[in-house]
Amino acid sequence: MLQIALGLLALSAFAGFLALCLEAADAYFADYGECRVNINRGEKELVAEGGGNLLSVLTDQRIFIPSACGGRGSCGLCKIKVLEGAGPLLPTETPYLDPEEIANNVRLSCQVKLRNDVKIEIPPELFLIKEYKVRVAGIRDLTPDTKEFRFQLLDPGAISFKAGQYLQVNIPEYEGCDEPVYRAYSIASPESKPEEVTLVVTKVPEGIATTYLHDLLEEGSEITLNGPYGDFYLGESDRDVFMIATGSGLAPIMSLLYKIADEGIQRKTTVIFGDRTRNDLFYIEELEELGQRIPSLEIITTLSRPVEEDRWNGRKGRVTDVLKDRLESGENTEVYVCGNPAMVEAVEKLALESGVPRDRIFYDKYA
Repeated sequence: MLQIALGLLALSAFAGFLALCLEAADAYFADYGECRVNINRGEKELVAEGGGNLLSVLTDQRIFIPSACGGRGSCGLCKIKVLEGAGPLLPTETPYLDPEEIANNVRLSCQVKLRNDVKIEIPPELFLIKEYKVRVAGIRDLTPDTKEFRFQLLDPGAISFKAGQYLQVNIPEYEGCDEPVYRAYSIASPESKPEEVTLVVTKVPEGIATTYLHDLLEEGSEITLNGPYGDFYLGESDRDVFMIATGSGLAPIMSLLYKIADEGIQRKTTVIFGDRTRNDLFYIEELEELGQRIPSLEIITTLSRPVEEDRWNGRKGRVTDVLKDRLESGENTEVYVCGNPAMVEAVEKLALESGVPRDRIFYDKYA
């Protein structure tokens, strides 16, 4: 058995090495020349040098496709239809595509290399996505590993977005980042202040984007954002609302709460916000202020691993424990949840078991 295992391991290593060699040879020796990208059956046509992936080609032409991972093929957001010229479906794409999408020629644009003329389809609304030049107006520590970034819009001077949507930040080249990359972060600020946007970023160990934002970006610096993206926004109804968040997943929930407060929306709203210890919680004062402005708002904070120095007398346990106690019936309820994928999936399961229809569960997973 050991010999067989070693043989398979060696074969896998050789296959991987061969794939890297082919990729390197393709990168250095292949010359695809100029390729045409026909968009939406001739509505728009681009000419670009072959060799890059479709996501980068479109971004270079100021057509911004949603991508939370910056083109690494790990978020599955950059889906477009490629009607002709895509080449075979790659193993890196299949985990993010269902059978219907595969049958309809949906591909991950970051994984499709431009080697010849292609015909693609993208949602027309993506043509409305803009790039914004912004100045860092303020940086504030929220927790030991989470910062708030306030950006003043410079050009254009204002942005129109729906509370709950997100923006992509253009991370420029720096030592440790060989090329510009994009990362997605939800807007935490209100729609009613379009001249400024606030993002909340938790540092990821060795993360290219979060290292730049936390360690290198300074107040007064200028960078670019693009967007807005996403459909995680408040539906128009009079149903009760449960909002559940952990960590920086609170960002879009804050924007939704500002909308409820600013517009005087009269819906019974329960916010369940949790993390491990007291030091991990943030925006507590802001939540209390919103509680004063929204009479129908109940805020429940919970700690899953409080320590002695927290002196925590509040709720203990995971956000799902709280939701299980509070969500008695889903007949007249909408659920909005944002945080890590495991938590989001656990909340979705609980909500479904409580009778909340699937189309009334709105989520934003942070990969």
